[in-house]
Amino acid sequence: MNKFISVQEAVDMIKDGDTIMVGGFLAVGTPLRVIDALAQSGKKNLTLICNDTGYPDRGVGKLITNKQVSNLYVSHIGTNQNTIDQMNAGELKVEFCPQGTLAERIRCGGAGLGGVLTATGLGTVIAEGKQVVNVDGKDYLLEKPLHADFALIGASKGDTEGNLVYRGTSQNFNPMMAMAADTVIAEINEMVEPGQIEPEAVITPSILVKYIVK
Repeated sequence: MNKFISVQEAVDMIKDGDTIMVGGFLAVGTPLRVIDALAQSGKKNLTLICNDTGYPDRGVGKLITNKQVSNLYVSHIGTNQNTIDQMNAGELKVEFCPQGTLAERIRCGGAGLGGVLTATGLGTVIAEGKQVVNVDGKDYLLEKPLHADFALIGASKGDTEGNLVYRGTSQNFNPMMAMAADTVIAEINEMVEPGQIEPEAVITPSILVKYIVK
């Protein structure tokens, strides 16, 4: 199966109102070409699940700057003043998740689990509106799984089948997001032929990757 598509074809698949997960940590490991094209597309009312909103002029921060996002699940927004301003103005609905909790919620979405129990956030605004479960005399928050229509991920290296590896911290949320979305689109920095990546080195297997951006 030929998985290759253009950046524009990738963006054309995403519809107004879709939920997207985007890998990266302050744009490290983010599929920047796909995000740049999405920022120019005019798509709107997106639900965005990501670690942070980066910077106003880089990565997913461009989607915020363009007011293309209406709902945001995130662990940090402090490096993007536009996110803060839109949240305070009521233009952007933000659900903050502690970083570890965000990772676990995405993992649960990929594994088909009903959620994760965590003590992180108890007694804080994070707990507002969430179910508290008592286990052996200790309270936990029930954090529900996250799932997306699309996962847009960035890989350091991949083969033409879609087997992916990541360099250092660029791995971040990418592998777990690849398990928690209906359609996975990978932007690969270095392309190799099948067999040039040792099987034990593969982090995201090709079966999870639907499309590869040329």
